[in-house]
Amino acid sequence: MVGGNESSVTDFILVGLFPEFQHSMVLNFVIIFIYTFAFLGNILLIILIWGDSRLHTPMYILLSQLSLIDVTLTSTIVPKTASNFFTGKKTISWIGCGTQSFFFLILGMSECLILTLMAYDRYVVVCNPLRYPIIMSPRFYMHMVFGCWIGGFISSFIHTVYPLHFPICGSRETHHFFCEVPVLIKFSCEDTSVYQLVVVVTSIVLLVVPFSLITVSYTFIFLTVFRMNSVKGRRKTLATCSSHLTVVSLFFGPNIFIYMTFTSSHRAEQDQALSIFSNILTPMLNPLIYSLRNKEVVAALRKLMGKCVAS
Repeated sequence: MVGGNESSVTDFILVGLFPEFQHSMVLNFVIIFIYTFAFLGNILLIILIWGDSRLHTPMYILLSQLSLIDVTLTSTIVPKTASNFFTGKKTISWIGCGTQSFFFLILGMSECLILTLMAYDRYVVVCNPLRYPIIMSPRFYMHMVFGCWIGGFISSFIHTVYPLHFPICGSRETHHFFCEVPVLIKFSCEDTSVYQLVVVVTSIVLLVVPFSLITVSYTFIFLTVFRMNSVKGRRKTLATCSSHLTVVSLFFGPNIFIYMTFTSSHRAEQDQALSIFSNILTPMLNPLIYSLRNKEVVAALRKLMGKCVAS
């Protein structure tokens, strides 16, 4: 019996958010509020981008993909977590765990690649402005977006199916609030050090390499900006790039720590705190970061509000 509900012997048990925290009810309501804000904020940003022809540019199309990822990512995690807490049923089926892990991985990996493409877009617009319409043609960036999703799908499929085949011994309880690869690894009763090394190598390819490309892109951007004679142009470029750099820091920081170190060295509370920050809090902040400091998005919002008032 788990939380007053029967569970199958193949089910996993997710103890939830910080089970020893005394004010767990308050914590879960805060998480639900953040999720609601993130969901509505990102949906609004998608509507603004696709509803205003002035925002039909590579940068904003990529931003709409980022918002789509954030909406789906938080919806993959929070509703199940809240349901488990309020119903007292802390179990998740083997299929449910695999499905949640798959969507979490494909969205996370696609976001990593999308952020890299956004850095490349900024590099081209700052360092090669005359060639920007040629390089970032609609066909080219749509192919890049499609490639991001395909790459995320293939990698997440492999890293979901393989861990689910590990034999599980003893307790199926984990001190986490959703299923992901480190959780599946901890369930196994056999030596998974080789696979954990594969995860680290994969993380190098999907985290360190994109992060390095982003760093190189912004190195060239800053060198170009510092050579600008116009102070106004310099400030405008830095303001545009600072939004993306903030999101990059919020995404890559926690994920590099989680996936590039062996799971045996992590404390449960540490993983939970980083997961909340990276997968729930950051999706709420992204629309604010990109909208409050972006005149085009603010103008599109005012235009939409004007239409709503007029109707």
